[in-house]
Amino acid sequence: MPVRAALDFLLAAARVVDGVEEVDTLAANGRVLAVDQVSGLNVPSADNTQMDGYAVRSHDCASGAATLRIAQRIPAGTVGLPLEPGTAARIFTGALIPAGADAVVMQEQCEADGDQVTVKHAPQPGEWIRRAGEDIVAGAVILPAGTRLRSQELGLASSVGLARLPVRRRLRVAVFFTGDELAMPGEALKPGAIYNSNRFTLRGLLENLGCDIADYGIVPDSLEATRDTLRAAAARHDLIITSGGVSVGEEDHIKPAVEAEGRLNMWQIAVKPGKPLAFGEVRRADGNGHAFFLGLPGNPVSSFITFLLFVRPFLLRLQGVTGAVEPRTIPLRADFDWAKPDRRNEFLRARINDAGGLDLFPNQGSGVLTSTVWADGLIDNPPGQAIARGDIVRFIPFSALQY
Repeated sequence: MPVRAALDFLLAAARVVDGVEEVDTLAANGRVLAVDQVSGLNVPSADNTQMDGYAVRSHDCASGAATLRIAQRIPAGTVGLPLEPGTAARIFTGALIPAGADAVVMQEQCEADGDQVTVKHAPQPGEWIRRAGEDIVAGAVILPAGTRLRSQELGLASSVGLARLPVRRRLRVAVFFTGDELAMPGEALKPGAIYNSNRFTLRGLLENLGCDIADYGIVPDSLEATRDTLRAAAARHDLIITSGGVSVGEEDHIKPAVEAEGRLNMWQIAVKPGKPLAFGEVRRADGNGHAFFLGLPGNPVSSFITFLLFVRPFLLRLQGVTGAVEPRTIPLRADFDWAKPDRRNEFLRARINDAGGLDLFPNQGSGVLTSTVWADGLIDNPPGQAIARGDIVRFIPFSALQY
């Protein structure tokens, strides 16, 4: 299945998890809003100054060299007296504009001498004044349901006094890894064994996305063990993710195990690296629905890239994100040649050089995990598309793919 069709299929199948909880705004980073958030006040609440300077009546300063008496001093957080004609008020950033004043002149354009100030500027009405409600009007929806909360959304919510926010519950994700050759760091490697790097990569990616993770570890290469683990994981989780065992060898048990415990809806994608990607459902033993299933390849780069391209947007939809869940590509210049493209959609590891172009990691193999550390992101290269030095390609930075 082509990459675009596979992603559309996944997103169409996703359903938002049930369950809403209210959390402190300080603890809501990365969560997804369940209900529209409405401001109960104007921001700013009243006209105030953008600058340290002097609040004036603009017509008193029309000459560009007016000398006025400094009648009062207005720090932020205090309310000044009405401004009398022929006077100025010393005012500080954020302070409310006194009645009668219609402009602020920045202090760099003024010269104070005792209780007088010479205003060396002819201000226009409204100059350096923030108007009440110019940012937010009371009653406006400031954050719609389905928004994934970042630091700036938390700041916006707090700016209108929202101390708690209703969010979707965290997604419950079970992970396990197949392969009798797998060992954990700290263990001695037997002949033919490899360390299970995918466990660390996938758990880190899931933590970045705010999931509650249940790790079932390394499952023996047998159909019975794989089925047992699928049943246990389906009972308490929204999604099961596996790594390895999704190919067509005699020791690859994921496909028959999922078909025995549920069904496979998609298998094999026209993507390089990462062709053996599986998507389906695992029945719950109590008959209460199913858990989604995503089986990733065992090769570490394939597992990493298929997670970024397919699992991440699917997770965001399950979490209730209603906006775009796919990253935007950036057009950048290729400073390399790629003369032998694959018939599949390739995702090449590359990084931005000092000249603003892209360098390619020399070994694009699916087991070369160093390429993912060296690179800044992926080049989305269409099927059969050769790349010549100087061509403009579509680049996706890792920063847009991991959170």
